Amino acid sequence: MPAAERKPIWLLPNLLSLDAPLVAIAWLYVFAKTWRLGYHPWEAYASLGLAVWIIYVSDRLLDASLLNSGNERMEERHRFHWHYRKLFRAGLAFAVAFAVGLVVMRMPMAIYKHLLLGGVMVAGFFGLAMLASQEPREVPHAKNILAGLTFAFGVAMMAHLYRYEYDIYDLLLRSREFVCFVVLCILNISAIDLWEHAARSADRETKASDELALTLPLTLLGAAALTFAMLESQQSSRPFYYAILSGAGLLYALNRIRARFRMETLRVLADVALLVPVLVFLAASQSPQ
Repeated sequence: MPAAERKPIWLLPNLLSLDAPLVAIAWLYVFAKTWRLGYHPWEAYASLGLAVWIIYVSDRLLDASLLNSGNERMEERHRFHWHYRKLFRAGLAFAVAFAVGLVVMRMPMAIYKHLLLGGVMVAGFFGLAMLASQEPREVPHAKNILAGLTFAFGVAMMAHLYRYEYDIYDLLLRSREFVCFVVLCILNISAIDLWEHAARSADRETKASDELALTLPLTLLGAAALTFAMLESQQSSRPFYYAILSGAGLLYALNRIRARFRMETLRVLADVALLVPVLVFLAASQSPQ
Protein backbone atom coordinates (compact mmCIF):
# COMPACT_ATOMS: atom_id res chain seq x y z
CA MET A 1 0.00 0.00 0.00
CA PRO A 2 1.47 3.43 -0.94
CA ALA A 3 2.59 5.58 1.98
CA ALA A 4 -0.12 8.16 1.21
CA GLU A 5 -2.79 5.46 1.56
CA ARG A 6 -1.27 3.57 4.50
CA LYS A 7 -3.58 3.56 7.49
CA PRO A 8 -2.47 3.69 11.13
CA ILE A 9 -2.52 0.30 12.81
CA TRP A 10 -4.99 1.40 15.48
CA LEU A 11 -7.54 2.23 12.76
CA LEU A 12 -7.33 -1.13 10.96
CA PRO A 13 -9.81 -3.03 13.19
CA ASN A 14 -12.43 -0.40 12.35
CA LEU A 15 -11.61 -0.40 8.65
CA LEU A 16 -11.71 -4.21 8.52
CA SER A 17 -14.98 -4.35 10.52
CA LEU A 18 -13.24 -6.37 13.22
CA ASP A 19 -14.07 -3.97 16.04
CA ALA A 20 -17.70 -5.03 16.54
CA PRO A 21 -16.96 -8.80 16.45
CA LEU A 22 -14.22 -8.28 19.04
CA VAL A 23 -16.64 -6.41 21.32
CA ALA A 24 -19.30 -9.08 20.80
CA ILE A 25 -16.96 -11.96 21.65
CA ALA A 26 -15.61 -10.17 24.72
CA TRP A 27 -19.09 -9.48 26.11
CA LEU A 28 -20.23 -13.02 25.30
CA TYR A 29 -17.50 -14.16 27.67
CA VAL A 30 -18.83 -11.70 30.27
CA PHE A 31 -22.35 -13.12 29.96
CA ALA A 32 -21.08 -16.69 30.11
CA LYS A 33 -19.16 -16.03 33.32
CA THR A 34 -21.97 -13.99 34.88
CA TRP A 35 -24.51 -16.73 34.22
CA ARG A 36 -22.00 -19.38 35.35
CA LEU A 37 -22.27 -21.57 32.30
CA GLY A 38 -20.70 -24.93 32.92
CA TYR A 39 -20.44 -25.64 29.20
CA HIS A 40 -19.83 -22.96 26.60
CA PRO A 41 -17.94 -24.23 23.52
CA TRP A 42 -15.70 -22.32 21.14
CA GLU A 43 -18.24 -22.54 18.30
CA ALA A 44 -20.55 -20.17 20.19
CA TYR A 45 -17.83 -17.49 20.04
CA ALA A 46 -16.89 -18.30 16.45
CA SER A 47 -20.49 -18.24 15.23
CA LEU A 48 -21.19 -14.93 16.96
CA GLY A 49 -18.01 -13.29 15.69
CA LEU A 50 -18.70 -14.40 12.12
CA ALA A 51 -22.34 -13.30 12.25
CA VAL A 52 -21.46 -9.84 13.55
CA TRP A 53 -18.69 -9.44 10.96
CA ILE A 54 -21.06 -10.49 8.15
CA ILE A 55 -23.68 -7.96 9.23
CA TYR A 56 -21.22 -5.09 9.65
CA VAL A 57 -19.43 -5.70 6.36
CA SER A 58 -22.75 -6.03 4.54
CA ASP A 59 -23.97 -2.79 6.11
CA ARG A 60 -20.82 -0.89 5.15
CA LEU A 61 -20.87 -2.23 1.60
CA LEU A 62 -24.52 -1.22 1.34
CA ASP A 63 -23.77 2.26 2.69
CA ALA A 64 -20.83 2.59 0.31
CA SER A 65 -22.96 1.65 -2.69
CA LEU A 66 -25.64 4.16 -1.68
CA LEU A 67 -23.06 6.88 -1.03
CA ASN A 68 -20.92 6.18 -4.10
CA SER A 69 -20.38 8.65 -6.92
CA GLY A 70 -18.24 11.03 -4.89
CA ASN A 71 -20.75 11.71 -2.13
CA GLU A 72 -19.24 13.96 0.53
CA ARG A 73 -20.72 11.75 3.27
CA MET A 74 -18.51 8.85 2.23
CA GLU A 75 -16.45 8.12 5.34
CA GLU A 76 -13.06 6.42 5.46
CA ARG A 77 -14.51 3.05 6.45
CA HIS A 78 -16.96 3.26 3.53
CA ARG A 79 -14.19 4.19 1.12
CA PHE A 80 -12.05 1.32 2.37
CA HIS A 81 -14.83 -1.22 1.98
CA TRP A 82 -15.74 0.08 -1.45
CA HIS A 83 -12.13 0.10 -2.63
CA TYR A 84 -11.63 -3.52 -1.54
CA ARG A 85 -15.22 -4.61 -2.20
CA LYS A 86 -14.18 -7.70 -4.19
CA LEU A 87 -12.10 -8.99 -1.30
CA PHE A 88 -14.82 -8.20 1.22
CA ARG A 89 -17.45 -9.95 -0.90
CA ALA A 90 -15.23 -13.03 -1.16
CA GLY A 91 -14.72 -12.89 2.60
CA LEU A 92 -18.47 -12.63 3.09
CA ALA A 93 -19.09 -15.75 1.01
CA PHE A 94 -16.56 -17.73 3.05
CA ALA A 95 -17.81 -16.36 6.38
CA VAL A 96 -21.45 -17.15 5.57
CA ALA A 97 -20.59 -20.71 4.52
CA PHE A 98 -18.48 -21.30 7.63
CA ALA A 99 -21.06 -19.76 9.99
CA VAL A 100 -23.91 -21.81 8.50
CA GLY A 101 -21.79 -24.95 8.82
CA LEU A 102 -21.11 -24.23 12.49
CA VAL A 103 -24.79 -23.58 13.25
CA VAL A 104 -26.01 -26.70 11.44
CA MET A 105 -23.35 -29.11 12.68
CA ARG A 106 -22.27 -27.81 16.09
CA MET A 107 -24.90 -25.56 17.69
CA PRO A 108 -27.81 -26.75 19.91
CA MET A 109 -31.16 -27.26 18.21
CA ALA A 110 -32.63 -24.53 20.42
CA ILE A 111 -30.83 -21.92 18.34
CA TYR A 112 -33.27 -22.30 15.45
CA LYS A 113 -36.23 -20.88 17.34
CA HIS A 114 -34.14 -17.83 18.24
CA LEU A 115 -32.72 -17.26 14.77
CA LEU A 116 -36.12 -16.22 13.42
CA LEU A 117 -36.38 -13.35 15.89
CA GLY A 118 -32.77 -12.39 15.24
CA GLY A 119 -33.36 -12.51 11.49
CA VAL A 120 -36.36 -10.20 11.79
CA MET A 121 -34.25 -7.74 13.77
CA VAL A 122 -31.44 -7.83 11.21
CA ALA A 123 -33.89 -7.34 8.31
CA GLY A 124 -35.47 -4.41 10.13
CA PHE A 125 -32.05 -2.90 10.72
CA PHE A 126 -31.13 -3.01 7.02
CA GLY A 127 -34.52 -1.56 6.12
CA LEU A 128 -34.05 1.33 8.51
CA ALA A 129 -30.46 1.77 7.30
CA MET A 130 -31.72 2.35 3.76
CA LEU A 131 -34.34 4.81 4.99
CA ALA A 132 -31.78 6.64 7.15
CA SER A 133 -29.53 7.14 4.12
CA GLN A 134 -32.28 9.28 2.59
CA GLU A 135 -32.21 11.69 5.56
CA PRO A 136 -28.48 12.40 5.95
CA ARG A 137 -28.94 15.38 8.27
CA GLU A 138 -31.08 13.61 10.86
CA VAL A 139 -29.98 11.36 13.71
CA PRO A 140 -31.30 7.85 12.88
CA HIS A 141 -32.67 7.11 16.35
CA ALA A 142 -34.87 4.20 15.23
CA LYS A 143 -32.00 2.54 13.39
CA ASN A 144 -29.64 2.99 16.34
CA ILE A 145 -32.14 1.57 18.82
CA LEU A 146 -32.77 -1.48 16.66
CA ALA A 147 -29.03 -1.90 15.99
CA GLY A 148 -28.22 -1.82 19.70
CA LEU A 149 -31.06 -4.21 20.52
CA THR A 150 -30.03 -6.62 17.75
CA PHE A 151 -26.37 -6.58 18.75
CA ALA A 152 -27.16 -7.12 22.44
CA PHE A 153 -29.69 -9.86 21.64
CA GLY A 154 -27.16 -11.75 19.51
CA VAL A 155 -24.48 -11.58 22.20
CA ALA A 156 -26.73 -12.55 25.12
CA MET A 157 -28.59 -15.18 23.13
CA MET A 158 -25.38 -17.09 22.36
CA ALA A 159 -24.85 -17.46 26.11
CA HIS A 160 -28.53 -17.94 26.94
CA LEU A 161 -28.68 -20.99 24.65
CA TYR A 162 -26.67 -22.92 27.22
CA ARG A 163 -28.91 -21.97 30.15
CA TYR A 164 -31.20 -24.85 29.39
CA GLU A 165 -33.58 -24.21 32.29
CA TYR A 166 -34.49 -20.73 31.04
CA ASP A 167 -36.75 -19.71 28.17
CA ILE A 168 -35.93 -16.90 25.75
CA TYR A 169 -38.60 -14.73 27.37
CA ASP A 170 -36.62 -14.81 30.61
CA LEU A 171 -33.82 -13.16 28.66
CA LEU A 172 -35.99 -10.51 27.01
CA LEU A 173 -38.27 -9.62 29.89
CA ARG A 174 -36.62 -10.57 33.17
CA SER A 175 -32.87 -10.23 32.76
CA ARG A 176 -31.50 -7.03 34.23
CA GLU A 177 -28.13 -7.81 32.71
CA PHE A 178 -29.59 -7.99 29.24
CA VAL A 179 -31.56 -4.75 29.60
CA CYS A 180 -28.51 -2.86 30.88
CA PHE A 181 -26.38 -4.18 28.02
CA VAL A 182 -29.04 -3.22 25.47
CA VAL A 183 -29.07 0.37 26.73
CA LEU A 184 -25.26 0.56 26.76
CA CYS A 185 -25.09 -0.71 23.16
CA ILE A 186 -27.75 1.74 21.98
CA LEU A 187 -25.98 4.68 23.60
CA ASN A 188 -22.61 3.57 22.20
CA ILE A 189 -24.02 3.35 18.67
CA SER A 190 -25.94 6.61 19.01
CA ALA A 191 -22.98 8.58 20.38
CA ILE A 192 -21.20 9.02 17.04
CA ASP A 193 -24.37 10.14 15.24
CA LEU A 194 -25.18 12.62 18.00
CA TRP A 195 -21.62 14.00 17.95
CA GLU A 196 -21.69 14.38 14.18
CA HIS A 197 -25.13 15.99 14.27
CA ALA A 198 -24.07 18.47 16.95
CA ALA A 199 -20.89 19.33 15.03
CA ARG A 200 -22.83 20.08 11.85
CA SER A 201 -25.33 22.36 13.55
CA ALA A 202 -24.74 26.00 14.50
CA ASP A 203 -27.91 26.13 16.59
CA ARG A 204 -27.22 26.11 20.34
CA GLU A 205 -30.55 24.49 21.15
CA THR A 206 -29.78 21.62 18.78
CA LYS A 207 -26.35 21.15 20.34
CA ALA A 208 -27.87 21.21 23.82
CA SER A 209 -30.54 18.71 22.80
CA ASP A 210 -27.95 16.32 21.37
CA GLU A 211 -25.88 16.67 24.53
CA LEU A 212 -28.86 15.89 26.75
CA ALA A 213 -29.88 12.94 24.55
CA LEU A 214 -26.60 11.26 25.48
CA THR A 215 -25.66 12.49 28.95
CA LEU A 216 -29.05 11.90 30.59
CA PRO A 217 -29.41 8.23 29.52
CA LEU A 218 -25.76 7.57 30.40
CA THR A 219 -26.30 9.02 33.86
CA LEU A 220 -29.46 6.98 34.38
CA LEU A 221 -27.75 3.82 33.14
CA GLY A 222 -24.83 4.35 35.49
CA ALA A 223 -27.20 4.92 38.42
CA ALA A 224 -29.23 1.82 37.52
CA ALA A 225 -26.10 -0.35 37.23
CA LEU A 226 -24.83 0.84 40.61
CA THR A 227 -28.25 0.21 42.19
CA PHE A 228 -28.49 -3.29 40.72
CA ALA A 229 -24.99 -4.09 41.96
CA MET A 230 -25.91 -3.06 45.49
CA LEU A 231 -29.20 -4.99 45.37
CA GLU A 232 -27.54 -8.20 44.13
CA SER A 233 -27.87 -10.39 47.20
CA GLN A 234 -25.72 -13.26 45.90
CA GLN A 235 -23.13 -10.81 44.53
CA SER A 236 -22.55 -13.03 41.48
CA SER A 237 -23.68 -10.33 39.04
CA ARG A 238 -21.90 -7.42 40.68
CA PRO A 239 -18.87 -7.55 38.36
CA PHE A 240 -21.25 -7.38 35.39
CA TYR A 241 -22.91 -4.22 36.68
CA TYR A 242 -19.53 -2.70 37.49
CA ALA A 243 -18.62 -3.29 33.84
CA ILE A 244 -21.82 -1.57 32.70
CA LEU A 245 -21.13 1.32 35.08
CA SER A 246 -17.58 1.74 33.78
CA GLY A 247 -18.80 1.61 30.17
CA ALA A 248 -21.33 4.35 30.84
CA GLY A 249 -18.69 6.39 32.66
CA LEU A 250 -16.18 6.05 29.82
CA LEU A 251 -18.74 7.12 27.22
CA TYR A 252 -19.69 10.08 29.42
CA ALA A 253 -16.03 11.10 29.77
CA LEU A 254 -15.47 10.67 26.03
CA ASN A 255 -18.49 12.85 25.36
CA ARG A 256 -16.99 15.63 27.48
CA ILE A 257 -13.60 15.62 25.71
CA ARG A 258 -14.73 14.71 22.20
CA ALA A 259 -13.67 18.09 20.75
CA ARG A 260 -10.03 17.00 21.08
CA PHE A 261 -10.38 14.12 18.63
CA ARG A 262 -11.22 13.54 14.99
CA MET A 263 -14.36 11.57 14.23
CA GLU A 264 -12.36 8.53 13.07
CA THR A 265 -10.54 8.50 16.40
CA LEU A 266 -13.82 8.87 18.29
CA ARG A 267 -15.18 5.77 16.56
CA VAL A 268 -12.22 3.74 17.78
CA LEU A 269 -12.44 5.21 21.28
CA ALA A 270 -16.15 4.39 21.42
CA ASP A 271 -15.21 0.74 20.83
CA VAL A 272 -12.52 0.98 23.50
CA ALA A 273 -15.22 2.25 25.87
CA LEU A 274 -16.93 -1.14 25.47
CA LEU A 275 -13.75 -3.21 25.75
CA VAL A 276 -12.23 -1.63 28.86
CA PRO A 277 -15.30 -2.65 30.95
CA VAL A 278 -14.48 -6.28 30.17
CA LEU A 279 -11.17 -5.75 31.97
CA VAL A 280 -13.11 -4.19 34.84
CA PHE A 281 -15.32 -7.28 34.91
CA LEU A 282 -12.29 -9.59 35.05
CA ALA A 283 -10.69 -7.59 37.85
CA ALA A 284 -13.92 -7.43 39.86
CA SER A 285 -14.49 -11.15 39.37
CA GLN A 286 -11.10 -11.96 40.86
CA SER A 287 -11.40 -9.63 43.85
CA PRO A 288 -13.17 -10.81 47.04
CA GLN A 289 -16.80 -9.67 47.17
